[in-house]
Amino acid sequence: MPEPFSLADVYSALEDLRARRPLVHNITNYVAMSVSANVLLALGASPAMVHAVEEVEDFVAISDALVVNIGTLSPPWVTAMRKAAERAQAGGKPWVLDPVGCGATPYRTGAAAALAALAPSIIRGNASEIMSLAGETGAGKGVDSLSSADDARAAAAALAGRTGAAVAVTGIVDYVCDRSGPTAIHAGHALMPLSTALGCSLSAVTAAFAAVRPPRQAAVAALAVFGAAGSAAAQRCRGPGHLPVEICDELYRMTPETLAQHARLTT
Repeated sequence: MPEPFSLADVYSALEDLRARRPLVHNITNYVAMSVSANVLLALGASPAMVHAVEEVEDFVAISDALVVNIGTLSPPWVTAMRKAAERAQAGGKPWVLDPVGCGATPYRTGAAAALAALAPSIIRGNASEIMSLAGETGAGKGVDSLSSADDARAAAAALAGRTGAAVAVTGIVDYVCDRSGPTAIHAGHALMPLSTALGCSLSAVTAAFAAVRPPRQAAVAALAVFGAAGSAAAQRCRGPGHLPVEICDELYRMTPETLAQHARLTT
């Protein structure tokens, strides 16, 4: 069974994050850069979007955490991702892999698998991405999942066992799996998958929490806080267009009361 981790523990992690203001090095896709940066600032972290192969290793060295998001791949970016991950591993820095669209093409799947072999602290993806990375068949449509997080629980557990990472799989209910078992996070809102870059931003948030907590706790905290912010924000939105802005406001204003109202953890 996983160690107990409560919403009070989640909020304590958020307080530590706000006090530390970790520098999060993002190698992420063009679509997500602006949203991820704004989300990290609202959360209390400091974002940097650095992907040039000539400087990624040096930037990892001065960062508190790294997130590698394979959304917009090209050979130079794949090289930069590998070098950054290797430097994070060598320096004991936590790093998060977001295998965007894994399973969509052989090139993308191969890149994700090669990065997963470099000891990420956390792997965060949707159901089809996690299933594909684990070697199973997940139903996907481009970068979107047609499988549920429940469908991917066994694959997430297997992937966690093989890589040593905490594996976070997102859906209507989110799960974090490691070798001790799963934790379910009940949070979020149906509008969130309809707004571009929120999943990628969640991976950046996960890296920020990884700077202040061990991988499993960091993943649970990120999913709970981000999901609670999304749920609270969606109550003010008539559609998905303004949702990223409203989520930033909710992250900035996040309180224990909001967290308790909009998130629940079960094992």
